[in-house]
Amino acid sequence: MNWKNKKVLVTGAGGFVGRHLAERLLDLGACVKAFDRNNSQNGSEFLETLAKTRGKDIEVIRGDVIDAESIETACKGMAIIFHLAAYVGVPYSYLHPAEVINNNVMGAVNVLISARNNEMEKIVITSTSEVYGTARYIPIDEDHVLQAQSPYSASKIAADKIAESFYHSFNLPVAIIRPFNVYGPGQSMRAIIPTIITQALTSDKIMIGSLTPTRDFTYISDTVEGFIKMAESEKNIGEVINIGSGSEISIGDLAGKIIKMVNKDIEISFDNQRKRPEKSEVNRLFCNNAKARQLIGWFPKVSLDHGLRDTIDWIRQNIHQYNPNQYHL
Repeated sequence: MNWKNKKVLVTGAGGFVGRHLAERLLDLGACVKAFDRNNSQNGSEFLETLAKTRGKDIEVIRGDVIDAESIETACKGMAIIFHLAAYVGVPYSYLHPAEVINNNVMGAVNVLISARNNEMEKIVITSTSEVYGTARYIPIDEDHVLQAQSPYSASKIAADKIAESFYHSFNLPVAIIRPFNVYGPGQSMRAIIPTIITQALTSDKIMIGSLTPTRDFTYISDTVEGFIKMAESEKNIGEVINIGSGSEISIGDLAGKIIKMVNKDIEISFDNQRKRPEKSEVNRLFCNNAKARQLIGWFPKVSLDHGLRDTIDWIRQNIHQYNPNQYHL
C-alpha cells in the first residue's frame, strides 16, 4: 500500500496506542484525521503538538464515538479507519459497567455504519486479549474460546462480533486486530508496567494486586506496526489476528525484573484494592502469533528487556507526569 496522501481516520487518537499510531501514519505520508474525546492523559497535548508541527497532514477532531452524527461526519472522504476509541480499564468497568458497555459497543456500531455509508477501503477494529479470559490452552490462538470475565471484556467481545456480522452481512472490508498487553514510553498508570516502574523509581515499596497472573507484553512500536500491516494486507478481510510477543511472564517476575533494572532495594507488597475479583482475574495470557506472521507478515522485533529499559528511561525523565501514590482505574 502507498500511504502517501492516503486519508486515514484514527478514533481514540489521544490514547496511548492511538497517539503512536497517528504519528507513525504521518511518518508514512498519510493524511490523518485524529478523533479524540479530549480527556486522555497527555493525549490532547500530544495531538495539538502534532497538529502544530505536522501542519496540514493532521486534523484533530473533538467528539465522541457514541455520537453517530459526529462519527458520520468524521468518516466522510476517508479511505481507512482505525477504530481504537474505547473505555479500556477493567477496574473501571467494575464500577461503571453500563457506561463501558454502551461506549464500547455503540461506538463500534456507529463506526461500522459510518464506514459502510462512506464505502471505506478498510476498517481495522481494535479488540483485546482480555476477550480470551484465562487461557484454556497455550499459546492462545484466534480459535480460543471467548470468555467474558469482566464487563470490559464482554463489551469488546460484543464489538468484535458486531464487526464480524458487518463483514458477513454487508461485505464490509473489516479486519479485527487483537493486541495483547501493550507497553512503552508515554503509557498511563492504568497499565501494570508504568505502575510498577513509577513506584520503583520513587519509593522503596511496590504495591501490586496479584503476583501470579502471566501476561504477554508487546512493545508499542511492534504493536503499531501490527496496525499498519493489518491495513496494508489484502488477506485478512473478515479475519481476527493476534498481535503479541509470543512469550509470557508473571507479574511477580516482571516486578523483579524492573527492580533489578532500576538497581534499588525494593519490597513488593500486596494491595487488596488492586486485586481483581477471583472469577474475573485472567490468570494466564500467552499469545500464539503464528497467524500474524503467516497472513500479514508481522512479527515482534523488540525484546522485553530492551522495551523495559526504554520505558524506564522515559518515565524517569518524565516522572513529574505521574502520581505513583494513586491507584488509577
